Amino acid sequence: MRFILLRNSIVGFVWLLSVSLSGLAAEAMASESSPTLLVVGDSLSAGLGLEQEDSWVVLLQEQLDNKGYGYRVVNASISGDTTGNGLRRLPRALDIHQPDIVVIELGGNDGLRGLPVKVMHSNLDEIIRKSSANDTLVILAGMMIPPNYGEEYATEFAAMYPSLANQHSVPLIPFFLEGIALDPGLLQADGIHPNKQAQPILLDNVWEVLEPELAK
Repeated sequence: MRFILLRNSIVGFVWLLSVSLSGLAAEAMASESSPTLLVVGDSLSAGLGLEQEDSWVVLLQEQLDNKGYGYRVVNASISGDTTGNGLRRLPRALDIHQPDIVVIELGGNDGLRGLPVKVMHSNLDEIIRKSSANDTLVILAGMMIPPNYGEEYATEFAAMYPSLANQHSVPLIPFFLEGIALDPGLLQADGIHPNKQAQPILLDNVWEVLEPELAK
């Protein structure tokens, strides 16, 4: 009798395990088959200095889920990346994830290093071209740098983003750090990176441009 009970318990456990694994497999397949939104950015999108669950990219996934859009968000952002870094690693990310939407948030590190705007423009131009293949929607996040880098440089830098957006007919987030950059209370101790309280604002800045595209 004890053997029979033990055998029945094992059979029951195996059945429950198989059901659980089947459910997980189905969920994974559903996730893989969902349309993908790929974020290609730097530390502003990688969530430097934050808990992962607090970053705007994670909040974006939650917002998409709550609104019933069914997109799977993949964060391919790396702290410290320049437009050149992003361009070099982009083909692999596109090949792996096959995104339906690509949000490009790059250029801040180029600006902080004083890299030539002409080089940034060329890199972002190529990033947009590669990303928009196969009818992929590309959204470009605009950036600005402080005037202490030189008024001429700062002006050229800021103008680069709308110029590229117009050239490629892609939606533009006018200034990714709108409502944050000049508020010390929304920045980390380094005075550069948005803190936890700023993440919903970043989400709003992205969502304002993204949602109309999703609704089309």
